[in-house]
Amino acid sequence: MKTQSIGTLYVVATPIGNAEDIGARAIRVLREADSIACEDTRRTGRLLTEHQITTPMVSYFEHNEARRIPELIARMEAGETIALVADAGTPAISDPGYRLVQAAISAGIRVSAVPGPSAVIAALSIAGIPTDRFVFEGFLPAKAGDRKRALERLRSESRTIVFYEAARRLIETLETMIEVFGADRNAVVTRELTKTYEEVARGSLAELLARFTAQEPLGEVTIVVAGAIETHAESVSKSGFDEATAMVLLRDRGLSLKDASEVIAKLTGARRRDVYQRALRSDLPPAPLSKEKGD
Repeated sequence: MKTQSIGTLYVVATPIGNAEDIGARAIRVLREADSIACEDTRRTGRLLTEHQITTPMVSYFEHNEARRIPELIARMEAGETIALVADAGTPAISDPGYRLVQAAISAGIRVSAVPGPSAVIAALSIAGIPTDRFVFEGFLPAKAGDRKRALERLRSESRTIVFYEAARRLIETLETMIEVFGADRNAVVTRELTKTYEEVARGSLAELLARFTAQEPLGEVTIVVAGAIETHAESVSKSGFDEATAMVLLRDRGLSLKDASEVIAKLTGARRRDVYQRALRSDLPPAPLSKEKGD
């Protein structure tokens, strides 16, 4: 596989559960690489054994990457090909890897993707929630206060939101999501995707909380949450609607303060009384006397 003077870093996606999900190209790359950098040599070793792959492995995980990166870069600079894998799914997606990718790019080493399984995409594909626009937030903070603040920053996010979560924290996370997003927000919890006991639970956040309170969640969890529905008032506000100017124009057209407030309320979704009170407190010029009879 050494076809050039400098090596290549292959970022290889591996199954998230079902060993049959590995691609033919991934198997070939893993077989032909000089070594495989992996989080857990025992876990990756089982996958390699299943596919009769005998390429030597080197451990590469969060706590040793600082000292391992220079070694791997030096080996690729000397012409070796390294295949990077995670315990499951696509490396560098909420897993170690992106720092090695950065270092390889900085060193002028070719970095090539061998795409395949990803829990994010797998969960989205079967969630039944809009997928045209989405944001991946990875794991939420473990501490309750930090977790709530992180979710509050997403309160008005209109795109579908995807999270990873530890099963032992799922209940707490759903409770915080209800507090921040509301009990009726639509969501999906996927568990053990592609494995024997795969589970896909759909419903409101309140329904999901009730389900997993009654049935303790286990395994790998991915949560897909529907984006916030933008209210008409928010949409109008973002478009630059100027309530004061609209009030002046409507009054100039002969509408009473009450009727003008009602029109603006219908346009913005605001309460008519609130619009009326804001107009009373403003310095709007009075409408012509001949047009004030209905006021």
